[in-house]
Amino acid sequence: MSENPASAPESPATPADTAVPAEPQAAAEQRAPRTEDGSARPITPGSQAAEGTYRAQPVSFVRRGTRLQGRRQKAWEDHSDALAVDVPRHIADTSVHPEYEFNAEEEFGRTAPLVVEIGSGLGEAVVNAAKANPDKDFLAVEVYTPGLAQTIQKIVANELTNVRVVQANAPEVLSTMLPAGSVSQVWVFFPDPWHKTKHNKRRMVKDTFAPLVARVLAPGGTWRLATDWSTYAEQMLEVGTASAEFSNLHTGERTGADSPLTQARLSGVDCEQSDEPDTAGGWAPRFDGRILTSFENKAHKAGRVIFDLAFRRN
Repeated sequence: MSENPASAPESPATPADTAVPAEPQAAAEQRAPRTEDGSARPITPGSQAAEGTYRAQPVSFVRRGTRLQGRRQKAWEDHSDALAVDVPRHIADTSVHPEYEFNAEEEFGRTAPLVVEIGSGLGEAVVNAAKANPDKDFLAVEVYTPGLAQTIQKIVANELTNVRVVQANAPEVLSTMLPAGSVSQVWVFFPDPWHKTKHNKRRMVKDTFAPLVARVLAPGGTWRLATDWSTYAEQMLEVGTASAEFSNLHTGERTGADSPLTQARLSGVDCEQSDEPDTAGGWAPRFDGRILTSFENKAHKAGRVIFDLAFRRN
């Protein structure tokens, strides 16, 4: 769960808004992350990194800070070797080399259903779920180092062996890092809504994202989403419904007065106030496997409506 920009200062424009000019292979190699002996990590010929075009498209996050202090620093120093997946990088410190593939059985030392949370934030949801489901393994995907360090703190405090964290850009995790059909559930809870129209292009859940989720999910696997922004909820519903690779587990459910969209329209908290009821529905009940986090509590206190969605991989 990434921080909602509505509660944070406006972030300055980043290079992600514009295409990055191509550059020679040598220049790309010079920019690439280094291994312990100082040599550049390998770059796949023909890849975006090789052409110097990494982040040529808008990304779904702006990194607000990566410094670690105090207990977070100690947790990272003491336990990241065991609990943070060591990913060979591509061109940035959140990218994943396209030749790397995650081996869950090797990482966890067993064969078990794998649940992946995209944007795990401070780790509240994933750690609670791992504690309640010792028969499942969990991978927390996050770009913010402080969030990962705090997740590690929670893992250690709860003496859990079925959680790993990875600092990585989610689309790369889904497109190359995870083997096809290897995941039982993908969770995307409260991603940054980028609620201003000019920023909508940064939203992670869009038509190009659904095939990536479908790729890693086993047939019958579940894609769960949650948001507290009605326009993003409508976009999520549209994306999942439009994909031939998914079926909505709650088609036609929660319409009229029972619909969270109807409630959001009546309140007018995050959209134009209206008494027009939602007649289509398609919303899932609140996922009981998702703990009520401090972030979600803030949304409730602000009068926002929570939307849940659940799609099955066909």
